[in-house]
Amino acid sequence: MRILMTGATGLVGQGVLAEALVHSAVTHVAVLGRRPLAHADPRVADLVVERFDELAPVSDRLAPFDACFYCAGAPPLGTPEPDYRRVTVDLTLHVARAFAQHNPGARLLYISGARADPGSRVMPLRVKGDAEAVLRALPIRTVMLRPGGIAPAHGERSPHGWMRPLYTVAGPAMALGVRLLPGLMTSTELLGRAMLALAAMPDPPAVVENDAINALGASGAGSATPPPTHP
Repeated sequence: MRILMTGATGLVGQGVLAEALVHSAVTHVAVLGRRPLAHADPRVADLVVERFDELAPVSDRLAPFDACFYCAGAPPLGTPEPDYRRVTVDLTLHVARAFAQHNPGARLLYISGARADPGSRVMPLRVKGDAEAVLRALPIRTVMLRPGGIAPAHGERSPHGWMRPLYTVAGPAMALGVRLLPGLMTSTELLGRAMLALAAMPDPPAVVENDAINALGASGAGSATPPPTHP
């Protein structure tokens, strides 16, 4: 399995990448980002761009992939709606279109959010719903994952300094919530395993809610090896 990934420096992306690298079928992970990750694992390659809406410098390296794990995003708290929409909808769609063009037989897995809905009165949910809508229109298979709260499972840290104390304080309660509230909470570990399982499924669902993310993550289904979509 060859994976293109965004958001690998974020709290969620750190956990997803860690799960991908312990997966027996993953042979290559290309990390698209604005700065090099410089990961020690030789299977990880950096695709560095200044902006996600300018991919020309890496266009010849956007294939072949079996799946795109889209984990990038802006924090919903403290981000003005125009900025949040640009990151969540415009830049996501630009990368997704390029991925679809270069990998027509692949699939894109997008980390959305619980209760994402274009008609929501809550700004982040409304914008995430709009992102889902534009991604569904792409000519490749797309899967929308809708996690609720996400607990760091292996010491992942937010790249946003102001958020780190929140996770330090709330971390133990969040870990407990994953066990007691499977419909509302998940973890970086379960989310990463669920994405791998969905990437391997012959016919994955279009939308995966929080409880299904936990069920997939706990099942170990991600160990299956998908048929390659590239030569």
